[in-house]
Amino acid sequence: MKTTTATRSTKTVTAAQAIVDCMKLEGVSDVFCVPGESYLPLLDALHDEASIQLISARHESGAAFMAEGYAKSSLKPGIVMATRGVGASNLSIGVHTAYQDSTPMVVFLGQVHSKFRGREGFQEVDLDQYFGHIAKWAVEVKDPERMPEIVQRAFRIAKTGRPGPVVVSLPEDVLPAEAEMTFGPPAVNPKPAPADEEISQVANLLSSAEKPLIIAGGGIKSSQAEKALVTFAEQYHLPVIAAFRRQDAFPNDHPLYAGHLGLGTNPTILQTVEEADTILAIGTRLSEVTTQDYQVITPDKKLIHIDISYDNIGKVFSPDVGIVADARQALKKLADIDVQGNWNSWVTERRQAFEEISCLDVSHNDVINKHIVAMMEYILPDDALLTNDAGNFAGWLHAYYPFKKKHTYVGPTSGAMGYGMPAALGAKIALPDKPVIALAGDGGFMMTIQELETAVRYQIPVITLVFNNQMYGTIRMHQEIHYPEKVIGTDLGHVSFKAMAQNVGADGYTADTLEQFAETLEAALQKNKPAVIEIMTDKEHISVSSTITKLRDRAKK
Repeated sequence: MKTTTATRSTKTVTAAQAIVDCMKLEGVSDVFCVPGESYLPLLDALHDEASIQLISARHESGAAFMAEGYAKSSLKPGIVMATRGVGASNLSIGVHTAYQDSTPMVVFLGQVHSKFRGREGFQEVDLDQYFGHIAKWAVEVKDPERMPEIVQRAFRIAKTGRPGPVVVSLPEDVLPAEAEMTFGPPAVNPKPAPADEEISQVANLLSSAEKPLIIAGGGIKSSQAEKALVTFAEQYHLPVIAAFRRQDAFPNDHPLYAGHLGLGTNPTILQTVEEADTILAIGTRLSEVTTQDYQVITPDKKLIHIDISYDNIGKVFSPDVGIVADARQALKKLADIDVQGNWNSWVTERRQAFEEISCLDVSHNDVINKHIVAMMEYILPDDALLTNDAGNFAGWLHAYYPFKKKHTYVGPTSGAMGYGMPAALGAKIALPDKPVIALAGDGGFMMTIQELETAVRYQIPVITLVFNNQMYGTIRMHQEIHYPEKVIGTDLGHVSFKAMAQNVGADGYTADTLEQFAETLEAALQKNKPAVIEIMTDKEHISVSSTITKLRDRAKK
């Protein structure tokens, strides 16, 4: 029996089929997983749904990173599935990444039979409690007939407000049960706009500013407000700095772009923030990294904070004006304010300062990492999408690579290792017409290297650059700062990533010189297959700003 109205339908199906029907209502086309017997009915329902592609990964953390990278690129919830306690624990790093990165994700986890709960059943974990503090919502479905209600709510929570992950626990006896199900319309994202009074308050603060500054966060990207931000910044000649790992929120080659607030930020960029007297923070939670340990936004500065989440306003810094609004709607309304600023010379000065420290002119004195970034900028098209893993190698990317177009960067603000290559696979599936390049260190890459076989199996042509210095470089740097010359646990063995890539069916290359790198990158782009380019780097050059010798010498003074 089936009944339908304009916005609702009722039919008798299994709870597993109801999940797939909800996915179809939400426009889901790709799902990532590691299969498990606890949710076989859901896999079976997906088998019969031709409109949804299932990507089966080698490890749950890889599947979760794929879904997260997919969501960032498609601006739709990433869907990932895994089995009960063991699979769920493995993918929890991806849930945490999605939570800190404000990425919409819906996670479906198999669970032990309802009759076995509380008996320490096989692989039993209270999943709703386990994920409760790293997800926007975690819930267990106990009644089959409520499956559409809960799953549709899960999508709504994941997508609206500050986006984030939602975890749905599925007892294995619930999934095959049939019931009469009622399906509502798909969730539509609310787009609240600022009140006129709030717009007037912003205008008053900007009118009295001498050195205003915009900090643009991920909310610009999720609300598709990149163009609106450019228009607003140009209209009032306001400089823009990107929040941590949100560099593609504003074109880096624009004369109003003044840098990126990340790890190891150049003091010249910090000077821009320090000199600013009025900060307009849009779509950012003003995280620890963006605010440099919560230090750069000082009490003497006026703060205007615009964010989609009420909870983010005043979470760390009490704003002079706090506005709960969609970033694009806010920027559209702000385009009508009457502000005549006299800060042109300061903006020009700060742009020039940024250009000086981010210049990609290289010499024989520069380390290979900077040469690699310069060659990438030369070879890759402006719309190429880059992802990165955690590690000091990313410092050169962040310091020098110019992100000129929107949807060209995906990175983990959570700093999760193992992220780069799986996230690139998800991004490539979401945006198949873009070249997608992942950057990783040897430590992080080995954590999810098995997903290279996933790329080969599904013919996902992602190119991964592996910067190999045979150590956990970031941790070694901190060791040398705090305990100089006492090296323990951070050295790694020799691995041929070229050979490993070739052994799973991908193309593998080693680049010992810049010329070799240029040749191999162009060849990999031309062949359009999964590929790994291994770049041997020097341990001594531990970061963009220092060497191991310098760190040790500094400790002796």
